[in-house]
Amino acid sequence: MLNYVSPTLEVIGRYALTPAAELTNSGSYTASLSIRSGHGQSTHDRVFRFVPDFDTAAAALRYACREGRRLLQQPGLTA
Repeated sequence: MLNYVSPTLEVIGRYALTPAAELTNSGSYTASLSIRSGHGQSTHDRVFRFVPDFDTAAAALRYACREGRRLLQQPGLTA
């Protein structure tokens, strides 16, 4: 399976969002997202994997970014 990690990093406040798309055996793509905060030994990284499948890697990456922005609005997510 191929993994596509977005070459761009989106920074929102103290969080860095890095989306990724993975090619499945069926030829579709799944989306995941890393939300990182902190520096050095105080770095926290949460990885979210999303259920929907997408026709293209670009669509999966867009979805992951959109969901990441939505997740950062949720209370209690902060690391």
